[in-house]
Amino acid sequence: MESYKELLDFGKEYLRKKKIENGDLDAWLLMEYVCKITRTWYFIHEEDKVKEEEDGIYRKFIEKRGEHIPLQQLTHEAYFFGMRFYVDENVLAPRPDTETLVEEVLKELPGDQKAEILDMCTGSGCILLSILANRENVQGTGVDLSEKALNVARRNGRDCQIQARWIHSDLFENIRGKYDVIVSNPPYIRTSVIKGLMEEVRLHEPYMALDGHEDGLFFYRKILEQAGDYLKPDGLLAFEIGYDQGEAVFSLMKDRGYKNVKIVKDLAGLDRVVTGRKNQEESYV
Repeated sequence: MESYKELLDFGKEYLRKKKIENGDLDAWLLMEYVCKITRTWYFIHEEDKVKEEEDGIYRKFIEKRGEHIPLQQLTHEAYFFGMRFYVDENVLAPRPDTETLVEEVLKELPGDQKAEILDMCTGSGCILLSILANRENVQGTGVDLSEKALNVARRNGRDCQIQARWIHSDLFENIRGKYDVIVSNPPYIRTSVIKGLMEEVRLHEPYMALDGHEDGLFFYRKILEQAGDYLKPDGLLAFEIGYDQGEAVFSLMKDRGYKNVKIVKDLAGLDRVVTGRKNQEESYV
């Protein structure tokens, strides 16, 4: 049997040949996952022999990663806002950029405020559950058109021991009542751009969670058509956006009568979030 070092070197070299971005890191993360070891343990025991079962499992994972299957779909786990979430091929893996959206909503929700939150296009539920985990008096509802995605969100709610409602709905079709906050990370990639995305995204993540139609703004328009009817007076509407969509979504919200509209940048300095508040009780149709 090979040593841990030899097996890791195999993984790195295999993923390099397959031109996997960050392949060296993924080779290590898969070893960490399969062998249940830490870096400290590895550096002490790198010449130890790997168990036969672990060797076989690791090689299978490396081969699958070489097919551009995302790492998170292989391990079925992703970390977001300090929490561990289950993911599979039915949801987008949480991105660090999206933490900016959670941070902005939390800034608008004082710790003791009671509030109802609606998460439109909830996917894995990571946005809603991260908010609920950080606010004791907030109740939340996650909405998605994909029942398979909702099953993932329900599982994450159970795993995180956080109560939330999960509703199968085409946007607001099955939604009743009014909310203090509506948050959404909708599909926003232009259809023409999707074919040029990396294989991990283009071939292995759910297309319906990516496709924002011709100009990428389809779902922002659709949500804005009805969101005002489901927000309480002065309610907050918060969107994640693509890096080049800030001004467009800003204008869409202003045109719909929202106040205090602002664009927020992520840690990379790119436009990532647009927020605004409902200006009046009247319908925004």
